[in-house]
Amino acid sequence: MGSRSSKLLACCWRSKKKKASILEASDVEGEEKLDGYQLQPFQEFSFEQLRVATSGFAAENIVSEHGEKAPNVVYRGKLDARRKIAVKRFNRSAWPDPRQFLEEARAVGQLRNHRLVNLLGCCCEGEERLLVAEYMANETLAKHLFHWENQPMKWPMRLRVALYLAEALEYCTSNGRDLYHDLNAYRILFDDDCNPRLSCFGLMKNSRDGKSYSTNLAFTPPEYLRTGRITQESVIYSFGTLLLDVLSGKHIPPSHALDLIKDRNFHMLTDSCLEGQFSNEDGTELVRLASRCLQFEQRERPNVKSLVLALTQLQKEVEVPSYVLMDMPHGDESSIESLSLSPLGEACLRMDLTAIHEILEKIGYKDDEGTANELSFQMWTNQMQETLNSKKKGDTAFRHKDLNAAIECYTQFIDVGTMVSPTVFARRSLSYLMSDKPQEALNDAMQALVISPTWPTAFYLQAASLFALGMENEAREALKEGSSLETKKNGSSAR
Repeated sequence: MGSRSSKLLACCWRSKKKKASILEASDVEGEEKLDGYQLQPFQEFSFEQLRVATSGFAAENIVSEHGEKAPNVVYRGKLDARRKIAVKRFNRSAWPDPRQFLEEARAVGQLRNHRLVNLLGCCCEGEERLLVAEYMANETLAKHLFHWENQPMKWPMRLRVALYLAEALEYCTSNGRDLYHDLNAYRILFDDDCNPRLSCFGLMKNSRDGKSYSTNLAFTPPEYLRTGRITQESVIYSFGTLLLDVLSGKHIPPSHALDLIKDRNFHMLTDSCLEGQFSNEDGTELVRLASRCLQFEQRERPNVKSLVLALTQLQKEVEVPSYVLMDMPHGDESSIESLSLSPLGEACLRMDLTAIHEILEKIGYKDDEGTANELSFQMWTNQMQETLNSKKKGDTAFRHKDLNAAIECYTQFIDVGTMVSPTVFARRSLSYLMSDKPQEALNDAMQALVISPTWPTAFYLQAASLFALGMENEAREALKEGSSLETKKNGSSAR
């Protein structure tokens, strides 16, 4: 899910110490305890909440495999600048019956397990249908298996992926959700600890009458091709294709794999990068499990419980954390001290409001260049002139630190809604912050991001607001995000 995403707080937190402090700071009630971390019960969100959380469904926040071309697009977002989320926005014709959509979403939302990317809520307003899930910061299994950059996934980690996936399916099955649609390597994501989790999105179809499989027909269960129906055994078949992915590091069609297995040509099935990492017995056992899952006859495939038992016996280096096996940074390894912060970022870090004010005053409105404003003949009306006068008066009050007047004038400008300006939101945000109203300041910083999703200043002001709210971890993550965007921006300017 992108290098930009610097392990911001997700709904699943890394350590008990962090969990306790975040819960205390956010004052969230009614949360469910789940294997050592807190998770809110399923809830319904408003469309406006999710629009703000995703910065207006900005293209920069798309994390789904095919980007904007996908019929249903997944975005990353933040709720109240505290919890990072993934938002799946369905095609408008996908679920015409709102009641059916809500029933399905609520049923999936009752599931809570540390092997799942849990469904936090949904939105069903007008023609809009959206799902909200935990955000997983460390990409998909497909990325780590097929498109790795630094090193291939190690054998013990591959075995762990297979086991955790089987455990996720076993949990779903035991809780009445034994069907999973289009199980593939893109449906497995890695959390902050680099533990693999099964996406909850596959527990619902992409549409009421949609297909259960969108992958190449070569990877589709044979009974689905015959009947168009998915069964619990179909899910086992798809699990077998994933075992092949894990073993080979490639997406091998099952028919070809079964031919290789029949000819005992196992070395053609195994990833050459794994040479010397596992015994012949372990390799043979994984091939045997994959072969059983891929049987043509459904009744000959194993059940998920037996897969969990078999894969448990194969596990290696069980005491080693997944992030170590994956050689991924963890926790606060990328510290604030190592960041290259701009003067504004530095001022927000040390909460020097006077310095922030001086910098914003000096920058003026140059960052508003390119902001879309659709101005019509209204530009010449008295109302528009009054709107511009409100902004001008706000700027004068802001310059002289007449905070109440600045807030009032900027509010008049914003409420008219004819023009949008991220800078006005930034200035009102700081005015609120200097007036000891950090929550209002945070809201304005987030609104600035809706207008300009890649504006570092908005992230820095979020950080200052979060520091004022006592949410130090989230503030530091916002600083990292702002610094990352600024580095990219400066790099582009240099070219």
